[in-house]
Amino acid sequence: MTVALAVPDVIVARAQAGDEAALETLYRAFETPVYHLIRRILRRPEDAEDVLQETFLEVVRSIKQYRGEGYLWGWIRKIATTKALMRIRRDSVRETETMDDEHGKPGMHVGANIDLERAFERLSETSRAVVWLHDVEGFTHEEIAEQMGKTVSFSKSQLARAHARLRRMLDQGAHT
Repeated sequence: MTVALAVPDVIVARAQAGDEAALETLYRAFETPVYHLIRRILRRPEDAEDVLQETFLEVVRSIKQYRGEGYLWGWIRKIATTKALMRIRRDSVRETETMDDEHGKPGMHVGANIDLERAFERLSETSRAVVWLHDVEGFTHEEIAEQMGKTVSFSKSQLARAHARLRRMLDQGAHT
């Protein structure tokens, strides 16, 4: 699903000049698709809201560097995915520090009426991010690896494991 959102070049130029109304127009034009992208990567809506704000703060700070090559949506999408992946990385460091107390994740029971959306939600944030970026957004493994600071083989193995886990969960749901 590629979104080719467009705003007039004059709005972009005004935003690059610091025009607050133009920056507001950019925010309004991209707020919903950015939120939906981030929400697919991150589990919690409040984290997605935070990353949405971080994304647009970065857009405001960096809009002058946008050279007009490719779609503005692609440029903003890259900022959003980078911010979401940074959130996952930061949270996984915190989770590792507190994992001594935990021996499993709550809510891992797969019910009889499982569907793809619910199965997708049960993946780790890293796996979900790789699946979403690759299968839905169309990122290559090279692009995912670069954004996540990992290797191409990491991206490929995460995707393969996530697909296998999704199949298992969906099969269990169909046979329960």
